[in-house]
Amino acid sequence: MNRFRALYGASPLHLLLVLCSFALTGYAGVRLLGGAEPWKVVIWFVGAAFLHDLVLLPLYTVTDRAAQTVLGERREPAAADESGRAGGRWINYVRVPVFLSGLLLLTYFPLILGRVSRRYTLYSTLSADVFLGRWLIITAVLFALSAVALLIRMSRSRRPGPGTGASP
Repeated sequence: MNRFRALYGASPLHLLLVLCSFALTGYAGVRLLGGAEPWKVVIWFVGAAFLHDLVLLPLYTVTDRAAQTVLGERREPAAADESGRAGGRWINYVRVPVFLSGLLLLTYFPLILGRVSRRYTLYSTLSADVFLGRWLIITAVLFALSAVALLIRMSRSRRPGPGTGASP
């Protein structure tokens, strides 16, 4: 086992999972490109890559830098926080709910913005009027959970560790 780990760099389970993911990706590619118009799939993937790399990446990089500047969180990644621990950045407690909420918006924006035809209601028997409210509730819950996680982390970091406080 140690020889395998030294040669491969990880456990056999890791290799098995990587091979399974390659197999699943290959299967999905064959299914996607085996349709009537595979060139549409290729155009969609290339367009998505260009949209992400040329528009979205610079946009959310600038937004993240602006948030770091406004929140006073601009510091080197390896820098330690006040308690001496590395990675004490609380900007991540804003990034995660923003990312998840944005991903939900990107995925369901026609429903959230009410840009669906009458056929949606006929086919799904669901009203399209509820998605904006639900997305706002989900976003609020994500931010609340992130705030609770931050408060828990801050309360734990303020407690004296073993051997640093008063003796019993």
